[in-house]
Amino acid sequence: MKILTAEQIRALDKYTIEHEPISSHNLMERAASMCYAMLPNEDFWFSSTVYVCGKGNNGGDGLAMARMHVQDNEEVQVIIIEHAKEGSPDFAHNLYLLEEEGNVEVIHVRTIEDFPPIDEKALIVDAILGTGLSRPLEGLLASVVVHINCLDNHVVSVDMPTGLFADDNSKNDLGLVIWADQTNTFHSPKMSMLFPETGNFAGAVEVLDIGLMDEEMNPNSKYEYVQLEGLLKLYKKRPKFSHKGTFGHALLVAGSKGKMGAAQLAASACLRSGAGLLTAHVPACGLDIMQIGVKEAMCTVDSNQDYCIDLPNLSPFNAIGIGPGIGTEKDTANVLKRLLQDADARLVIDADGLNILGENKTWLSFIPKGTILTPHPKEFERLAGSWETSIECLQLQQDFSEKYKVIVVLKGAHTCITTPSGQVFFNSTGNSGMATAGSGDVLTGIILGLLAQGYSPEVATVMGVYLHGVAGDAALIEETEETLVASDLVDNLNRAFGLITGLF
Repeated sequence: MKILTAEQIRALDKYTIEHEPISSHNLMERAASMCYAMLPNEDFWFSSTVYVCGKGNNGGDGLAMARMHVQDNEEVQVIIIEHAKEGSPDFAHNLYLLEEEGNVEVIHVRTIEDFPPIDEKALIVDAILGTGLSRPLEGLLASVVVHINCLDNHVVSVDMPTGLFADDNSKNDLGLVIWADQTNTFHSPKMSMLFPETGNFAGAVEVLDIGLMDEEMNPNSKYEYVQLEGLLKLYKKRPKFSHKGTFGHALLVAGSKGKMGAAQLAASACLRSGAGLLTAHVPACGLDIMQIGVKEAMCTVDSNQDYCIDLPNLSPFNAIGIGPGIGTEKDTANVLKRLLQDADARLVIDADGLNILGENKTWLSFIPKGTILTPHPKEFERLAGSWETSIECLQLQQDFSEKYKVIVVLKGAHTCITTPSGQVFFNSTGNSGMATAGSGDVLTGIILGLLAQGYSPEVATVMGVYLHGVAGDAALIEETEETLVASDLVDNLNRAFGLITGLF
């Protein structure tokens, strides 16, 4: 799914109206009906529903939803914020239709003192402003947002939380943005919903397909929101007449004294992701741990007892992962350097491998093209430098991928993947329970296993991140976000792959 800017969304609306063809009112009706269907059920949770509407098309959506509520014989209150002299044509038309229904209270707010009291058990629908906002709120609108944020009510925003810009919020006043519990957004997530400093305003995001003609217009965007439908086209069905050699031989260089758990997690995930063969290169202290903990893995043993100082013969391997738990000893750093210089196989570098690169930035020029780096934000900062906003971070990440011809997986709530060609992928799966020790080691193993099977680095990365998130979501069948641990991700990879293969 392409992620579009606010300007592109407006152009797509216009294109759909002209080419479907459909009137702007009927397109709004379609969007409002879908948004209305996604509202929480007030019979179980809420005493009533209060629609707070601006005078543009976002307010028109809210008025149309309120009319649907009235037609369903539900109790509603409508508050119109008089922030402009005239409403948009579709707003005015929907206000007329709502008033024709009768039996609905409409309150016009011209000053904050006019804002009526709201029952603390009521559901508030925020339909004040949508994607068209490009400057910080002020005056009455700012006062209304602050007032709503001081209430304890559950808030659902229509398309955008009022006050939030769809794209870059670096010049916005984030103190004047609605804190929504849920946002029902149209067509695709907006960029600001995917960034840590702004995404929390949107709460749980539901993306509603309102039938905009994306494929026909084909707007140009290098940003993608990864979903199952796209991955189904990339999945390679395993042939009936195959053997373990068909699915590749991976090498995992991992572990040191006290950190063999990371090596075990990555190795288990690699094998559970379909690699035909896995050899783990571990320090001598980790041999028994790996052989007992991951029975299916073969091992080569380093000459050093506590950490790795050498490499095995690299010729048998078509994919190599390095980093989980290896430490940053000087001799271990030289192992990474030799690997960068000598390996012909595809590489995945994670954890301490990235920390070593951060301490030896001249080695970045040695990294083979197509190598996959999987940093968390602090590891990426050590590699690429600091940033003030997520927009700046994204630009740094894109520049880094292009300069060194590598794929960067910046881990987070919507893990961001950048490629040397300029493509950017935001992941759609996963949950906060995955913010736990070892989760990144599992991701390294998944990507390594896919690489070994012959997936391209780009596909292995995008698919691996998605599957990693699905495994985390599947783990919540039996765990909570608090109790989820990294080994639960490995245990649920069967459900993740089952989603792609059609078994679940």
